[in-house]
Amino acid sequence: MIDWQVKHEICGLAELAGHGGSGVTHLLSIIDPEQPEPKWSVADAPPERLTLRFHDAIVPYPDHVLARREDVEAMLAFGRTLAERDPAHLLIHCHMGISRSTAAAAALLAQADPAGDEDAILTHIQSIRPQAWPNSLIVRHADALLGRQGRLVAALGRLYRRQLVANPRFADPLRTGGRAGELEMAEAASLTPTLRPGKD
Repeated sequence: MIDWQVKHEICGLAELAGHGGSGVTHLLSIIDPEQPEPKWSVADAPPERLTLRFHDAIVPYPDHVLARREDVEAMLAFGRTLAERDPAHLLIHCHMGISRSTAAAAALLAQADPAGDEDAILTHIQSIRPQAWPNSLIVRHADALLGRQGRLVAALGRLYRRQLVANPRFADPLRTGGRAGELEMAEAASLTPTLRPGKD
């Protein structure tokens, strides 16, 4: 289990209203470019907020905006502001709370614990959001920016494989929705992580 001092939650747009009054200090919203700014009551408005706009896609698709390296850099910079508030309570949401938000959570957890095990990070995200299927493009950007040398991407393939074993119905929507590359990652993944030098 990841021991991260910041309280962190992941949700979808429809669940956002249920977090009002819960003491959220940092809100990371990841929404489609045409989506209006999510509403939050004035009384409960988080003091720190970042909204990023791109679609939940991993390859170029007509009329779709992909996550850029600059978007993930902005996420990571936002994550570094968590240390300025004690206690900090981070809420990350996208449209469904399945893909973009869980990928952002993986990036922020990997940044917060530079020596942290990549499989443990993704297993933790799955434990708090069982339907997690992190967007692989976001994770690839984060892996590169954080110097993880492909380990976070490899661990993501193992998560995909576990999810497909538990939820085979995930495959068809991914295959027809431009996410076949993630199914290939699952098929290629070994469920046994390669040990890093010096790691038992």
